[in-house]
Amino acid sequence: MKKRITKALVEELEPKPRPYEVHDDEMTGLLVRVQPTGKKSYYFTYRNSQNLRRRIRLGAVDNMTPANARSVAQQRYSDIMKGIDVQSEKVKQRKEAEATKNRRLGAFIDELYEPWILTHHKYGKGTMSLIRSRYACFMNTPLEEITVRRVEAWRKDRLGDGIKPTTVNRQVASLRGLLTKAVEWEVISEHPLQKLKALKTGTTPLVRYLSPGEETRLYRVLSDRDTALKEERQRGNEWRKQRNYPLLPDLTPHAYGDRMTPMIILSLKTGLRRGELFALTWHDVDMNNRVLTVRAENAKSSRTRHIPLNNTAYTALKAWHDQCDKSNPLVFPSHNGTKLTNVKKSWASILKQAEIPNFRWHDMRHDFASKLVMNGVPLNTVRELCGHADMNTTLRYAHLAPEHRADAVATLG
Repeated sequence: MKKRITKALVEELEPKPRPYEVHDDEMTGLLVRVQPTGKKSYYFTYRNSQNLRRRIRLGAVDNMTPANARSVAQQRYSDIMKGIDVQSEKVKQRKEAEATKNRRLGAFIDELYEPWILTHHKYGKGTMSLIRSRYACFMNTPLEEITVRRVEAWRKDRLGDGIKPTTVNRQVASLRGLLTKAVEWEVISEHPLQKLKALKTGTTPLVRYLSPGEETRLYRVLSDRDTALKEERQRGNEWRKQRNYPLLPDLTPHAYGDRMTPMIILSLKTGLRRGELFALTWHDVDMNNRVLTVRAENAKSSRTRHIPLNNTAYTALKAWHDQCDKSNPLVFPSHNGTKLTNVKKSWASILKQAEIPNFRWHDMRHDFASKLVMNGVPLNTVRELCGHADMNTTLRYAHLAPEHRADAVATLG
């Protein structure tokens, strides 16, 4: 049906059981389509260079007057006369817009990078947590627009917040790795941070280890803490007994109030990384030969290593084995029996009571390595015990070796 499309005509059009169209008798290709629901829209129809009929929706009747629809249709008609397939262009633009969206950092992470890194990297979950938290300001930014200039501005803000250059460099490295994959997967053609230089970090990072006084205070706090936990359990069981509630296991005959003391002793005496400690199973502990094995799948270097247990570590581990739940293969499971993820709250409380400042959980590993070197253990042996993949990592402790430089100079006579 052909009629002059006017505002009055459009308002008079009533819905029918099936959709129908009214073509404008002035502007070729312009029509209004009426749906059974009563919805009315303007369309423009044409034939492309392959003589295939195409249709473009111009807009809803409620949002566009007949005059506006006619004007837009006229523009589309002019494009066709110039050899432009407007529908194909529209599809192309939509695809380009979708591709641009997929090249944004957030979309790239969701669709490609996160599934890959969680599958292929042991610490992928931590890396993703870092990227999402530190680079939230870039999530809606196209990958190729994460430029050197933008990242330098981001670094300046981080340094202004008091973050150390080494930490900032490590965080930038995680973003670099992501962009490297984007190039490898041909999501972007060039690495936008290729010319970004790392921040200068100055001298070798300070190695933090416990002083004799700090170590004494730490062990005293741990002992007092275990005593307090046992007494608390005893009082709790007395309260439960009065009310006929099931009693919790009595801690009085045991060495420890919970897992923290044996965990800390083992960390100080073996140099285990936190993740290695959390993943440790009783199968990895040879009590007879007093040797602890760190399996490759749990080691940062992906290499299996064996660490002898000295008397302190062996005694602590044996006492913990005697009191813990034998049905769980993990040496230090969480309260619900799964693998631990952190012990930050308990650790912070212990350090506060022991008056030990600026000492991270990882610093117990530095303490282990530092004291081995100070006791004259060769650096290569320290490297093997710590599981360092690179000797340069072990060399940060070299200055602690007693007389190693004096001995070298003495050879000159």
